[in-house]
Amino acid sequence: MALYIHQTAGWPKFHWEESVISPFLGEVRFLQGKVAGRMQSLGFSTRTEAALETLTEDILKSTEIEGEHLDSDQVRSSIARRLGLEIAGLVPSDRNVEGVVEMTLDATQNFETVLTAERLFGWQSSLFPSGRSGMFAIITGKWRDNEKGPMQVVSGAIGRETVHFEAPDAARLESEMDAFLDWFNGNQTIDPVLKSGIAHLWFVTIDPFDDGNGRIARAIGDMQLARAESSAQRYYSMSSQIRKRRNEYYAILEKTQKGDLDITDWLQWYLQCLKDSLNNTIETLDVVLQRTAFWDKNSETLLNARQILMIRKMQDDFFGKLTTSKWAKITKTSQDTASRDIQDLINKGILQKEEAGGRSTNYTLIW
Repeated sequence: MALYIHQTAGWPKFHWEESVISPFLGEVRFLQGKVAGRMQSLGFSTRTEAALETLTEDILKSTEIEGEHLDSDQVRSSIARRLGLEIAGLVPSDRNVEGVVEMTLDATQNFETVLTAERLFGWQSSLFPSGRSGMFAIITGKWRDNEKGPMQVVSGAIGRETVHFEAPDAARLESEMDAFLDWFNGNQTIDPVLKSGIAHLWFVTIDPFDDGNGRIARAIGDMQLARAESSAQRYYSMSSQIRKRRNEYYAILEKTQKGDLDITDWLQWYLQCLKDSLNNTIETLDVVLQRTAFWDKNSETLLNARQILMIRKMQDDFFGKLTTSKWAKITKTSQDTASRDIQDLINKGILQKEEAGGRSTNYTLIW
């Protein structure tokens, strides 16, 4: 009796319940169109900034899933340099940061290029430029071998380990990856969004490398999503959603890899992550559009530097209630100056008092 999905008869002929998957797929397709439409209503610089932030978030979260934390400023700077973007505050980036950025941009910006074994070897080598994963030397630039025994995902204390999954034997990797790449680069009747979820599962099940399989699987998934949208612009991050559900992610992968070739549960989970990611982007875009409309409306309103600073804080990352004392502290001015600034904004229809009065008077922005 087969222990793992890759040992079942018929592997890798996956199947799923169309009646279960179709509603999820329909919602995802609708939301993709909604995001694309809203992005078109924004200016070029805003779209570029949104794409930069999304790519930065995606790389940070994909590495966090594996327990690694990168410097966000280094990631953002590396992406900006490679895309030729003129932004302030660029900082130098470490080799490991440059490597994961290189892989991600190759996957998403060159999504139409055929995926080959050599290209995957380059991706994996870029993730481990020193040939080491932490303290351990690993094989880079080629498929794993059997020198360390079978590739297993385990947990628990030494001597009492639980084997969650065992990947195909190294002797099978050449033929397994040939089959995967032929399918990935081929034309099928499968919806291209659904193909992203299948590709992710298929690759991570083969687990062809000594290390880096999870990150590469997610890059392959993103590459296929770019193909599905025929666009290199990324405005949502699947890795962010997977990071939020990290335990669920590993649980559904283990369950699927110990099951049969019916991958309905996996695809449903994957599409739900994609749906949530798109909804998060739409919520963010609503705020961006609201902010844009606010400044358009007040384009001819005379504001001093302190007022502009505080309005932007209230729009972006201002936490808590706005009070006169908080205004004075942030802008480094007196209480009297703060009161005059606030009253001026009330007169101009930009701020309003909340109902509570006296010393606890708070103010809110009129969007």
